[in-house]
Order: sequence, then structure tokens, then C-alpha cells
Amino acid sequence: MSEGPSRREYLGGVGAVLAAGLAGCSNALGDTEGTATGNETTANATPTTNTTTNATRSADGTPSPYTRVYRNTIQSVVLIDATTPAGPATGSGFVYRNGYVVTNEHVVSEASSVRVRFAEGGWRSASVVGTDVSSDLAVLEVTNKPGYATALPLVEEQPPIGTEVVAIGNPYGRFDGSASTGIVSGVNRSIPAQNGYTIPDAVQTDAAVNPGNSGGPLMDLDSRVVGVINSGGGENIAFAISAALVERVVPALIEDGTYAHAYLGVASATMTPSLAEANGLDRTRGVYVDAVSRDGPAAGVLRGTQDRRRVEGGAVPTGGDVIVGVGGTGIDTRQELSSYLALNASPGETVPVTVRRNGNRRTLDVTLGERPEREGAGVAAGEPTTPGGTPTG
Repeated sequence: MSEGPSRREYLGGVGAVLAAGLAGCSNALGDTEGTATGNETTANATPTTNTTTNATRSADGTPSPYTRVYRNTIQSVVLIDATTPAGPATGSGFVYRNGYVVTNEHVVSEASSVRVRFAEGGWRSASVVGTDVSSDLAVLEVTNKPGYATALPLVEEQPPIGTEVVAIGNPYGRFDGSASTGIVSGVNRSIPAQNGYTIPDAVQTDAAVNPGNSGGPLMDLDSRVVGVINSGGGENIAFAISAALVERVVPALIEDGTYAHAYLGVASATMTPSLAEANGLDRTRGVYVDAVSRDGPAAGVLRGTQDRRRVEGGAVPTGGDVIVGVGGTGIDTRQELSSYLALNASPGETVPVTVRRNGNRRTLDVTLGERPEREGAGVAAGEPTTPGGTPTG
């Protein structure tokens, strides 16, 4: 959708890194708030009219790897035009299995009509099959999808940092079929969702990403989707929803129109030296539980903050459990806990949660629930007191 007030409010809490705005959708008239970062190469969306220059070929005359990725991908990438309550909006998307188109939820949120344009031109009507605000993913079904627009494969494992990638999409809704290059500069990041939760397991890249790129694919040099571009606009920093989370959420959106996220019901923070000192722990590994939802799955099982202790002039929470494992998987950080819940757990599933409590290690069974629509339903009123603490889900 266009960068309206609600979008700006959402970004306001992200911090300096994402303060420049969502990469994501741009107003169809082009009056967006994002600014270009890095070097971006634009190309005509119709592959048959592309010209080849010396820059696109290696020394032996073969196309560059970026050119190959672009040519292998562009016919499966779409420009999205949506009519939303905030006005006309544009974004990007790509063809997924069985001919469905994947994009961001914020691109088509509450849209009354959606049209898509493929690489060889011509607009086609599309309907929204399902959306999930917690992962910022949406699925479209397109009328009369062209046969040349085939499904793009997704990576099966998270790419290592340093992997070269190509972002393909429609920045600002005007520069159709653009490509920008970079590397995977971080993995397992947490990025904000519009309902107050965080999207775990995100891929960070330094490829140039701008408003209008949202929903487009971030590709590796084997022409596989590394992630769905979600946000950008900072200093050489942008994010994509991981292929693993896409493969978890999108099939459910196709089948049911919605996706149920596993919910533990705690506000938490990665352990810090001050938290470890205040709680008499010799290691900073694990996730400190600051608060437990009154009626949530962990109520009566996990324990939140009981008191405060002054450490280096500040009041530090004490007495909360420290989660060090879930389902047999070691947990060192809050990001790892969020990723486990998102990628490995389901509502109604009972999982063993290993904690350190009063210096002792114990394993407790928690039956996970379904995440409420918005964060803050009973978890410290959405205001965790742990330094850096935020709801985990």
C-alpha cells in the first residue's frame, strides 16, 4: 500500500536502521517517502527488448551471472497494482507453485481490486487467496496467467552470509523489471510486523531495495528464491522474509486463506551480562522471561520477573526463567526462540521447554496456543520491562 500514516507509525518503532521506510509498496503516482540507496540497474520488463552491453558479459563473452539470473527470473516476476483504502498502491510479486503469485501482505492489505502485469505486458485481474500480517505474506490467484510465467524454486537451506544475491522487482512502481545486486549480509534477523509481533528468520542484504520492491524475489546465483523482499531504505540494509518461512506459511494460505502461528505467550529478551549478574548466572546464554501472559499457554508453567536488583546503577529484573532449549533444540537468543516457534512448532503441540530457574535446570511441558491477532494480549500490556525485552510470541 502507499506510505500512509499507519505505515509511518509502524516504522516509527523500528529504530534508525529502518527509519527510512518500507521498501515495499509505493504509491501508483510515485509520491513515495523512500529514497534510493546504493546502485540499482534498471531494465525493460520485456526480455525481448533488452540489449546486451559489455558490462553484462564476462571476459570470455558469456553473460554475467547476474544477467543469467535476471533472464531466468524476470518472466515470473510481476508488477502489482492494488486499490486500497489508502489509495492506489504498487508492489512486486513472483510466481509460486501451481501458478499462484506470492507478494507481501502490506502490498494488498484490504485491497478492493488487484491487477498484475507480467514481463511481456498486459494487465490481468487477480484475487487475494490469503494473507498473513504476522509474516507479511500474501497469495494471489491470477486470471489467465501466461504459460511462460513458471514457478520460481526456493532455496532449501538458509544461505550463508556472503552469498551473492539479486533483488528483482519494480522500484517506485515505475522502473519495471529492475535488478540490483549485493550479498546476504545477515541471517536470522527479526523485523517488525504491523500487528506488533516480529517476523523471525529474516534475511538481511545490502542489495538496493526501494518502495515498490516489496513482494519481489531475492534470488541467489542459482536462480532460486532466497526470500521475499519486505523492507529497506536504510544505509545499505534491506530485509527479506526467508524461504523457510514462505514454505511454512504460503501453502496454508493457499489451502485455508489464513495461517495459525504457534504462541508461547511470553515477553522476553536475550540474556545480557547485567541480567546474568543480577540473576546469579555464570553464562549469558538463553532467553530471559520477563512476563507471562495471564491466560496464555505458558501461564502457570513458566515464570516471569519476581523482583529487581540494582546492577551498575540500574534496576535489573530478577527471578524470571531463562529458556535455554525448546523441543530438544538449544536456544541462545530471542531470535532463535522466535524462529523455532515460527518454523518448527504449531498451535496445540506440546513442547518441552528447558529453563534455568533459581540456578537449577529443569524441563517443563508447554502446550502451545494460537497467536492472538495483535501483540499485547495479556503480556505485560505490551510493555515488557526487561532491557531490550519484547514479546516473543
